[in-house]
Amino acid sequence: MSYVPNTTDEQQEMLRAVGASSIEDLLTPIPEAVRLKRPLNLPESLAEPDLKRLMLGMAEQNADLDHYVSFLGAGTYDHFVPSVVPALVKRSEFLTSYTPYQPEVSQGMLQAIYEYQTMVCQLTNMDVANASLYDGSTAVVEGALMAVGPSGRGDVLVSRALDPQYRATLQTYATARGFTMREIGLEDGVTSVAELEAAMTPDTKAVIIQQPNFLGALEDVRGVERVTHAGKAAFIVAITEPASLGVLAAPGDYGADIVAAEGLSLGNPMGYGGPALGLFAARKDFLRRLPGRLVGKTLDSRGQEAYVLTLQTREQQIRRERATSNICTNQSLLAVAATIYLAAMGKQGFRELGEQCLQRAHFAQERICSLPGFEPLFTRPFFDEFAVRCPLPVEQLNARLRDQGISGGYDLSRDYPELGNAALFCVTETRTREDIEALVAAIEEVAGED
Repeated sequence: MSYVPNTTDEQQEMLRAVGASSIEDLLTPIPEAVRLKRPLNLPESLAEPDLKRLMLGMAEQNADLDHYVSFLGAGTYDHFVPSVVPALVKRSEFLTSYTPYQPEVSQGMLQAIYEYQTMVCQLTNMDVANASLYDGSTAVVEGALMAVGPSGRGDVLVSRALDPQYRATLQTYATARGFTMREIGLEDGVTSVAELEAAMTPDTKAVIIQQPNFLGALEDVRGVERVTHAGKAAFIVAITEPASLGVLAAPGDYGADIVAAEGLSLGNPMGYGGPALGLFAARKDFLRRLPGRLVGKTLDSRGQEAYVLTLQTREQQIRRERATSNICTNQSLLAVAATIYLAAMGKQGFRELGEQCLQRAHFAQERICSLPGFEPLFTRPFFDEFAVRCPLPVEQLNARLRDQGISGGYDLSRDYPELGNAALFCVTETRTREDIEALVAAIEEVAGED
């Protein structure tokens, strides 16, 4: 028997209503081996002041960026969030809003989503954007599914420099949906165009790369586009660091058909890696197959501007069994935060953000690689992340850096063991010259001790 608490009269009545004589009957589908055979090991209940004191004490054990200087990136990026963003996004009209099925009572939220879609199109230079997806990884999945089409068959060629978690998520869906995912190898940290060309077949439905890629390097996007479209496949570009769009060409400028991106760093806190915001945009050819919601602007019966959900026959709330996607979500609160952030930054501010990240990262790479035994892993250009070959294990280096209040670079041996001792450092506009010099001094001290 599993451990179950004594039931009250009300609970017994509920059990009888569903045809069960005990809570144990409800647990029948759960395998016996995974059932708990004892009470939960919980302490006695506390008064509210004592509970608050306990929770605060536990929270103080967490490390945060008020106590650590972080040089981690790898898909989650530390960018400054202007105070106007949380001030506005916490307004009750946004914070407690419901999915806008009824346009007559949701005009404010619908307008915010419309502005968000417009800004995503401007950032990516694509024809249409949705609102929205769970995160960057599921956005990549939706892009692949859209390219493969209703048959669910075909090959999807994926760069090995695509975020490892994105590749893992895509492989899960490939196994379930029936298409084949094949990885394309790298040359000097970027997708091998020659290997891609050799791998293309008539069954290839899509090619997916990341720009900048997971290793920080800038891909030969025009070379990949040429090969992809010559093979009549869809060109999908993933972006995990949207700040790069302040200085790099937009995907639409180099022929992308679908853009799947992570928008967490656009005005949203990192918060243990989530919740996240999946940006998704495409060319108008894909309009009716786009997952998620689309907000359009029209005129009402009085000639005034009005906002509505459009093309709703694609939506899961209308025809669930025929929906374009059943894993999409509105993510409206995070989308609104991204909209406020981009509006506050403006075009010039967003460009300056990208320039600061670019300049500070290159300064940091130069300083780190001036130390004995540290050298660039690749010769390719980069944005705000760069890979460095280290003379000692990265795990050991990072452990020593943490003792000095510094979060070092991402240990690439976790996902790319062939690269050896290599760290992926990220430097955004939040890292000062003093922060970078402190990192270099700490690395030099740790390396000198070994």
